Amino acid sequence: MSSILIVTDAWHPQINGVVRSLERTALELEKVGVRVEFLSPQVFTTLPCPTYPEIRLSLAHRGMVRKRIDAFACDHLHIATEGPLGLLAASVAKGRGEAFTTSYHTRFPEYLSARLPVPLSWSYNWLRRFHNSGQGCMVATRTLENDLRERGFTNLVRWSRGVDETVFKPFDGSVLPDALEGPIFMYIGRVAVEKNIEAFLKLDLPGTKVVVGDGPQLEALKRDYPKAHFTGAKTGEDLARHYASADVFVFPSLTDTFGNVLLEAMACGVPVAAFPVMGPLDVVGETGAGVLSEDLREACVAALDIPRDHCRQVALNYTWSASAQQFLENARRAHDLVPPRANLVGAM
Repeated sequence: MSSILIVTDAWHPQINGVVRSLERTALELEKVGVRVEFLSPQVFTTLPCPTYPEIRLSLAHRGMVRKRIDAFACDHLHIATEGPLGLLAASVAKGRGEAFTTSYHTRFPEYLSARLPVPLSWSYNWLRRFHNSGQGCMVATRTLENDLRERGFTNLVRWSRGVDETVFKPFDGSVLPDALEGPIFMYIGRVAVEKNIEAFLKLDLPGTKVVVGDGPQLEALKRDYPKAHFTGAKTGEDLARHYASADVFVFPSLTDTFGNVLLEAMACGVPVAAFPVMGPLDVVGETGAGVLSEDLREACVAALDIPRDHCRQVALNYTWSASAQQFLENARRAHDLVPPRANLVGAM
């Protein structure tokens, strides 16, 4: 397989795990000679998504998407998101009887129910029909796979994640203001209601709570928790240095499917404190690189005693090259499930 088209509604200027995972997977695939193209909202007229204005919803129709797919002339179609472009791309592929894969990045039903009174069953029924229509739905962890299988999802295949150990690594010193009292308990990620950040900020902890990131809940949290330190969004080495400036990385989310930030923190030598839920159970689990507890304060305090070098060694078990190889094998397997004449343009 020499070329792959990835259709995604999540793209720049968003800063999140979906975008980072897709970009890094493409980079690794290109290293082994696979051409990767992206079809994203950047080539269409868009509208801001309600409650998520940085997410752009493409104003496109089936014919427009079909034309773009044909122009790329790739061997395989992968649909990364369940937004307008993803739905249209799936419609094109199904109409032609062509193989395609999808990936399940976000627990959309839980995100939606945190904002609107929409029953989880309604959202999952819709998502199940979408993902079951392809030849493989890629999931990051065993916990997510088991959860979706119990909900009637089929053709589930594993696609784990990696961490760039050359960027996310221990650093000497701190980039935080000297006036901040230690120990430093830090959250990094999108500042939004589904991330459950208030569960962290409400804790009675020694030292200082730090929140790194941007999002729709930022101003409200700054107002309600004036003793916490908010840095805004960080990227690249600056982000890595913020991770490394923490004593404990706190992950209060109850809805993430993986949590790339867990690996990034551990690669920087920072132990994790989290609830025992999907994501932390799979990434941290019983590795000793963090503490999982229904009592998040208890987890935070206990994590202070974890050796930093051990955290990095656990994170190094996850590589982007292995992740990309999984992705490629899933794409190849999908084509074994349909007649060769029905595959996308290009040879296997």
